[in-house]
Amino acid sequence: MTQESPPEQPSYVKLAMRNMVRKGGKSLFHFGLSAVGLLGLFVGLAYLTR
Repeated sequence: MTQESPPEQPSYVKLAMRNMVRKGGKSLFHFGLSAVGLLGLFVGLAYLTR
């Protein structure tokens, strides 16, 4: 009596990577925008709390 395991669902990381490859430049643009925004937030906070 062998019990078959249910088919594995792809991990969120794999889905995100596949999506990034499919979308290409748009995804990289959004990543860059997020990075610049976060850096700006940190610099702004550092300036305000000096």
